[in-house]
Amino acid sequence: MNDAPWAAIAEHTGMLRHDFARGAFSVTADQIKKATRHFQTTNEREVRILCKQDSREDRPGVFRENGLFLLPTRNGTYGVVQGEGYVDIPPIKRTNRVYKSQLDFHLDTSVVGDSEMQHLDFAYASSLIRTFLQDPSLVLTIRGRKYTPQFSFRVGKCRLETQSVQTEVDAGYEGRNQVALIEAKSASSTNTIIRQLYYPYRQWQACTKKPVVTIFFQCDDSCYSLWQFKFNDAEDYNSIELVRSERFQIIAP
Repeated sequence: MNDAPWAAIAEHTGMLRHDFARGAFSVTADQIKKATRHFQTTNEREVRILCKQDSREDRPGVFRENGLFLLPTRNGTYGVVQGEGYVDIPPIKRTNRVYKSQLDFHLDTSVVGDSEMQHLDFAYASSLIRTFLQDPSLVLTIRGRKYTPQFSFRVGKCRLETQSVQTEVDAGYEGRNQVALIEAKSASSTNTIIRQLYYPYRQWQACTKKPVVTIFFQCDDSCYSLWQFKFNDAEDYNSIELVRSERFQIIAP
């Protein structure tokens, strides 16, 4: 949980003396390194590890107790924000939909390993992504890390400016009339930080006039679950809304 390092960072920077009603508190990678230099293990000193808070449960105690979460704003700079930074991933209670792969041959290589990327690629190869989005024109065009353009947004009453923040899209597909971005997880998740959907959404929205669709994808027990989200207001981080969800069992040829 990194409770002790973040308690030291809060003390070093005066974070808890900040009035969050007036906006976010800025903390830099250099400040984090200075505050944690006396800790013994890499996990307690590494900025990347300390700032990885992908679920509500991943937050250290000082964040949970004060209703805080962390957002990158620039390379090496983070905003500590008070409010709701996460969205629930609700369980899909409907019966699994049996889906017959559109391939006419068996894939030997798709069963080697158990990574989220492997499952996502198999779902795409089987045309499951196209079927879920009802768009046979989708083709893979986006993958990997890129840096965001400058944009501003609101979190509650707080406004943030961000630029050149590294984002990663597990897979992005472009069709004739839309762009679909996928955030994939191999383990069961009950919530996720909105940033993982919102930052890529803002990034690619600036590159196309087509609607940008965001999907949370998960594979467990050989079943594939997809949640489609939308942002009702592009400048409002908290305007995220679940559109629909479905759970599939793929029958391979």
